[in-house]
Amino acid sequence: MAGANHPVLFLDKIERRYSQGGTTLNILKGIELGAWAGQSVALIAPSGAGKSTLLHIAGLLEHADGGEVYIDGAATSGLGDAERTRIRRTEIGFVYQAHHLLPEFSAIENVMLPQMIRGLSRRVAEKRGHELLTYLGLGERLAHRPAELSGGEQQRVSIARAVANAPRILLADEPTGNLDPHTAAHVFDTLTQLVRASGLAAVIATHNLELAGRMDRRVTLRDGYIVELA
Repeated sequence: MAGANHPVLFLDKIERRYSQGGTTLNILKGIELGAWAGQSVALIAPSGAGKSTLLHIAGLLEHADGGEVYIDGAATSGLGDAERTRIRRTEIGFVYQAHHLLPEFSAIENVMLPQMIRGLSRRVAEKRGHELLTYLGLGERLAHRPAELSGGEQQRVSIARAVANAPRILLADEPTGNLDPHTAAHVFDTLTQLVRASGLAAVIATHNLELAGRMDRRVTLRDGYIVELA
C-alpha cells in the first residue's frame, strides 16, 4: 500500500457475517474497494444489500470479520478503540440521510463544535465554519438554528460539519434521501464540488441513479461483492 498513488481509503477483502436464528448471513464476502483523493464513488445498491454495513466498516464504526481497512496506506484492524476514535475524529467525515444537527445551536455553532472538541480555539473554529458555510452558499444563514433552515440548507450544514476537521475521507449514507429532487440535485452538486476542491476521497451511498451518474465512479454490491458499473 505504499507509494504516492495509493488510495486514501482501501477496503481489502472485507467480510462481514451476522448470525440470525441459527443461520449465518454472509453480507460482505470479500469486498475490495478503493477511493483516491478528489474522487467521488457512488455506491448504488438496494436496501439490505449491505451499503450501510460497508460504510460503517470503512468508517471504523464497525469491525469486519475478515480483511483489512487501509487509511492512507496504514492498516487499521489492529488498532485499539482510542486510536480508531482519533482517526474517525480527524480523518473521516460522515454525512447521513438525517442531518442530526443540534437544534439549540446555530448553523455556524454546529460546524464549530467538532473542531472545538478536537482542541481548536473558538476563533479558529469560527473562521473555518464561516469559510465552509459561505462556500456552501449559507453565508447569510450562519446565525440560524436548524429549525429556521430548509431541508437542503440543513443538509449543507451537516456537510460543512462533516468536513470541518479537514478529513481525508468522506462517507455519506443516502445524504439526499429526505430531499425533493430539485433540492437533492443542488445538495449533491455542492457535495461533489466540495470533494474535488478539498481533495477528499468520498464514498456516497445513493438510490438515485441520476445523481450517481454525476460522480467519478459507480459501484454496486452484488451477492456480497463489489462490482464496477459503467
